[in-house]
Amino acid sequence: MWPLLTVIWFAIAASVYFYFRKRLRESDAKHANELSSLREQHRGVVEKIEAQQKTLLNSMAEGLLVLDERGAIQVTNRALEEFFDFTGSLNGKSVLEAFRLHELAAVIEQLEIEPQVLEHEIEVPGLRSRWLQLNAATIRGERGERLGAVLVFHDVTRIKALEETRREFVANVSHELRTPLSMIKGFSETLLTGAMHDPDVSTRFLQGIDKHAVRLARLIDDLLTISQLESGRVILNLHTVNIRGIVDAVFEDLRERAVAQQMHLKNEIDSSVVLSADPDRIKQVFWNLIENAIKYGKPNGQVTVSAKPSGEDLVEVEVRDDGRGIPADALPRIFERFYRVDKARSREAGGTGLGLAIVKHIVQSHGGKVRAESTMGAGTAFFFTLFHDTALQP
Repeated sequence: MWPLLTVIWFAIAASVYFYFRKRLRESDAKHANELSSLREQHRGVVEKIEAQQKTLLNSMAEGLLVLDERGAIQVTNRALEEFFDFTGSLNGKSVLEAFRLHELAAVIEQLEIEPQVLEHEIEVPGLRSRWLQLNAATIRGERGERLGAVLVFHDVTRIKALEETRREFVANVSHELRTPLSMIKGFSETLLTGAMHDPDVSTRFLQGIDKHAVRLARLIDDLLTISQLESGRVILNLHTVNIRGIVDAVFEDLRERAVAQQMHLKNEIDSSVVLSADPDRIKQVFWNLIENAIKYGKPNGQVTVSAKPSGEDLVEVEVRDDGRGIPADALPRIFERFYRVDKARSREAGGTGLGLAIVKHIVQSHGGKVRAESTMGAGTAFFFTLFHDTALQP
């Protein structure tokens, strides 16, 4: 009987064992599944946070660089990569290895001594040279241990360019004002020291004073005009304008100069061409372009003004001369203030260096565009667009 009871007890024990073993395995599997699910959820949360951080960093206009305690790169953003024209991954590299800029590596070394470096400017060489303003700070832990560094780069290239433009403008204005003033002062001092008693000398010197006073007045007028145009303070008085009549009026104003240069003036604009424009400003455009064509055209040459449709709403006007032309490398700059292809000849002819800049701003204020084409030895053509009267712009 005991052997039978023993078998029964063993059977019961085995059943209980396998039952709990099965439940334990089910429990372990359930816990494993729950743990795996939690890990997946955690991974998803981490990836979402990382994606948000990456999107946030890449939306910054400033370049960001984060280093670890060894000086290895840990974090960068899109702006930084664009500033330095990077394409591959920078993570794990040193600053000198990645950027090849000893000046930047020196800033990192400075952070080992100082807690921060502010408003440090560096030039990034390359096809598009950039100026960057750098602010850097050391990252430290609660016990003061160095954990790394963070560097923020701000692109100040445009600010640098504007500063350079301002310096050039002030220098050019000073020079352009000084030249006629010096001549006027020299003539007047000579007259005051006795030359006024000689009628021939005094007449010649007074004519010189008048000539340079006119040049000075024109320069000041041009400076005021371009200042108003660039600031956007000019209000256009738009009317229906027959531009053939405006060109005829400008030809008449400049007839004496054309005769002196033995230049033939030709108006090929049809009398039916009417535009929406400010007549005074457009006359100024024609005056500057035609005067330039007379000034730099060849003797016994011709200045031709014409117009043709350009698209549905525009008319393209052309002012062409047959002079010696403008070098190809100078064409992109001829509409800049005070830029001269031939400085000596321009000043001798009495130009202010602002005429083409004024032309550009007046045309742009009308919603048009201006450009130039030239072939050395074959002349230069200036083109600008204006709207038809039926496409009146506010």
